Amino acid sequence: MVKLLQATLRWCFMRVENVFNLAFGDKLNPFYHLGTISFWQFWLLVGTGFYLYIFADTGVHDAFESVEAITHDQWWAGGIMRSIHRYATDGMILTMFLHLIRHFAYDRYRGFRAFSWITGVVLLVLVYVAGINGFMLVWDKLAQFVVVAVAEWFDVLPMFNGTVIRNFLYEGSVNSRLFTLLAFIHLGAPLIVVFIMWVHVQRVPRAHINPPIPIRYAVTLMFIALSLIKPVLSQGGEADFSVVPTNIGFDWFELGVLALVYEMDPLKLWYLVVGAGIVFVLVPWLPPKRHGAAKAEAAITFHPANRAVKQRFDETILDAGLRQDINLPYECRNGGCGVCKCTVLAGKVDPGLYQPNALSAEELAQGKVLACCATALEDVEIEYDASAVRTNIKEYTASVVELTRLTHDVMRVTLKLPGSERIQFKAGQYINIILDDGQRRAFSFANPPHYGDIIELQIRLMPGGRFTTHVFEGMKVGDAVRFEGPIGDFTLRESDRPIVFVAGATGFAPVKSMVEDAFRRGIKRPIHLYWGVRQLKDLYLPELPQQWAKEHANFHFVPVISEPAPEDHWTGRTGMVHEAILADFPELKGHEIYACGSVRMVEAIFPFLKAHGAEDGQCFSDAFTLSARSMALQPQAK
Repeated sequence: MVKLLQATLRWCFMRVENVFNLAFGDKLNPFYHLGTISFWQFWLLVGTGFYLYIFADTGVHDAFESVEAITHDQWWAGGIMRSIHRYATDGMILTMFLHLIRHFAYDRYRGFRAFSWITGVVLLVLVYVAGINGFMLVWDKLAQFVVVAVAEWFDVLPMFNGTVIRNFLYEGSVNSRLFTLLAFIHLGAPLIVVFIMWVHVQRVPRAHINPPIPIRYAVTLMFIALSLIKPVLSQGGEADFSVVPTNIGFDWFELGVLALVYEMDPLKLWYLVVGAGIVFVLVPWLPPKRHGAAKAEAAITFHPANRAVKQRFDETILDAGLRQDINLPYECRNGGCGVCKCTVLAGKVDPGLYQPNALSAEELAQGKVLACCATALEDVEIEYDASAVRTNIKEYTASVVELTRLTHDVMRVTLKLPGSERIQFKAGQYINIILDDGQRRAFSFANPPHYGDIIELQIRLMPGGRFTTHVFEGMKVGDAVRFEGPIGDFTLRESDRPIVFVAGATGFAPVKSMVEDAFRRGIKRPIHLYWGVRQLKDLYLPELPQQWAKEHANFHFVPVISEPAPEDHWTGRTGMVHEAILADFPELKGHEIYACGSVRMVEAIFPFLKAHGAEDGQCFSDAFTLSARSMALQPQAK
């Protein structure tokens, strides 16, 4: 029965969406932005509500007159605001309901999505209740009907037992304190709504809270046009409890349930409304799944990022990737635009439900799917178009303010942007220095993000290197440096796992940024830094991590020298850096590993770490001259 209902609703949505695609295009189809349109209407409600509150009076005998003055004396502002406020309420309830039904039709409400479904139902109820409460504040004949109907409906409940209606029995029984309470409810409800709206999107990776700009303009102009064509006016004059209102313009969309109070037993209406609410909340578990019917997690490896992530039950490929901070191309997230189109390189995938114009049968036969609709049925490898990913990479020009030689072959270069300009980046990211001929050289931020007014780079002299040679022999304070950034996703993941950093040579630069940022953010996870170099002279700034270890109980520093010279008198750890790690951690399961150094170092250590329990998708690297990769494709160590 549920499958038949879903299929019927889905057929209707697909046909309507196809028509809207023809009219507005797939990127501006309102049905692909129902959630964000609801958010936008809420912002309109808040904005117009604040304006109306400035001029509205909450006194029981002054409320009607103040609303009339807003509506007529300043029709060009207050009157339009009042109408937009009413129409945006109706519109928000409508788009929220369509959003809810659409997710039901496309079977996107089970598993981890059940959280968003439940909060969505709660939001719909709260906005509906706040809308009914808003009718009361006008204090016209329609407001009189609403307060009496609500009072009579609540009075059938044993806890009230006829006490609520006593406040509305005759003229003069309503006092300003009760009216102020109604106004307080109307002001407090949006605060609860905005909090639950924030909670609602927490399970949606990179959730948008505003629709595309053209849709924002269209929705706002539509409400303005409605306000001018059919302005919202008070009904029948001021509320008068000495008479019963009989000739009012009824809002069946929001007040229909109150009409039923007089058409059926009010107690049975409570049973109906509460029962429907319970059913809506339990929909993600209806009908109950057979034990063991839930799908196991699948590993998804994304190319060209070469990163592996775990897909949760019923999670789309797009959501799985975005949740792990992989920059995948996407737009509508509803199977209509085709921007998230990708290729399945290996494994089985359920392509899901989508508009045929977004993915043709020929493309499907070639192994292409829409990441926003497809789910992995087993471990899969996916290739996406990295060139289609939107980034916030910008070009900057900075000045060299400091040059400090840390060792014989490592220079600390400090750059400063002009004036008060800052660059927003995440610890672990890097920039590309732009040379005169357009060539680029990548260097990681060595400073944490909260020092965004400067950029610290740690540059190692590469024999014959064009730019590094210039740094050591020709660069001077005051020189201009062009660069672009920030770039990369070698950033600290949010989890409770212990962290193991592996740095080789100047791989310490991004680690320094990440560790200092972790300290500032109050991260208390155990952090272990293994810094491997060839000789003691290659270990620049060793006093810094040593100081960290003294100041932070959760930080541990282990320097490792592979070929110590006799004159070093080194008594610390020797050998390969991964050998030191495995000596301390024979079992790496449950740890996050961040490795930064040369390509050779990173590729050498990953197989050994995997052989000792390191998990796919929990090892990350930023190998020099190589984009960030996961160890998912590394073979087992022999």
